[in-house]
Amino acid sequence: MNKKLKSSLKIGIPILLGVLLVWYSLSKISINELLAYFKKANYYWVTTGVLLGVLSHLSRAYRWKFLIEPLGHKLRLGNSIMAVFAAYLINYTIPRAGEISRATIVANYDDIPFEKGFGTIVSERIADLLMMLVIIAITLFIEFDFIYNHLTQNIEPQKLIIGIALLVVLGIVGLLFLKKSKHQLAVKIRSLLNGFIEGVLSIFKMEKKVPFILHTLFIWIMYVAMFYVTSLSLSELNAVPMGAILIGFIAASFSIAATNGGLGSYPEAIVLAFAIFSIPEDPSRAFGWIMWSSQTAMIVLLGGLSIILLPFYNRNRNKDQKED
Repeated sequence: MNKKLKSSLKIGIPILLGVLLVWYSLSKISINELLAYFKKANYYWVTTGVLLGVLSHLSRAYRWKFLIEPLGHKLRLGNSIMAVFAAYLINYTIPRAGEISRATIVANYDDIPFEKGFGTIVSERIADLLMMLVIIAITLFIEFDFIYNHLTQNIEPQKLIIGIALLVVLGIVGLLFLKKSKHQLAVKIRSLLNGFIEGVLSIFKMEKKVPFILHTLFIWIMYVAMFYVTSLSLSELNAVPMGAILIGFIAASFSIAATNGGLGSYPEAIVLAFAIFSIPEDPSRAFGWIMWSSQTAMIVLLGGLSIILLPFYNRNRNKDQKED
């Protein structure tokens, strides 16, 4: 497969999948019904959710400085904030292109080498992955009985035990393969795992590790909080248990990687997660669209403004460089 075709598929498949999921979602609830949910939603909670989302992004922009400064470069907060919002917006067009554009922006305006800037973004993603694993672990701990009962009701206990045993065996075999094999795939995975471990350890070695960890906790608390408070905008979901909120949040978070910015996949992931708790589909789907639409509108507005304002914010600096 040539590079051009491979690149086209990387861009085209998520868009096509997103369009199909939008069609599927709207085939399950009429546009009139969906609009009715939008009209009766309590926008105090929707707005609060958006503000919490903004706070998480601002914290992410400030946290980035802790990774850049030890490299001997100065990242101005204004550029960091606008780069973060611009990156989120660009991710809606081409998946993962936002990270590249974010490193490119600070390379252009703050003279931070692209490789170093991009490396710090990878370190950020490692920290975020760790936080997602922590949230999954907390969810499993809180809802262990419910999840276990749900599984045993739908799957025979004997088959469940066999399935778990097979997963354990496959895991051990996989680890042995990765450790000893010289196959190209095994070498690549081993390299990724080593990079992951190295990235995690680098977080604890940085000069301002405590502020970095606190900002990371704040970012993810804001993520969960914005999901929860936005669910309060629909009266039908006011009694949703915290376990459903956490599972819904996890499912929705993973859905963002499936399509551009979670287009179509975001509301359907919430429907599937809430169905475990016997929550009706229509309000679940409507909440998914309200949540996705409000956060997307915020990203489009602030990301668009960031792209427009970046040259003006850096105008005086560019003049100084030309004079030098």
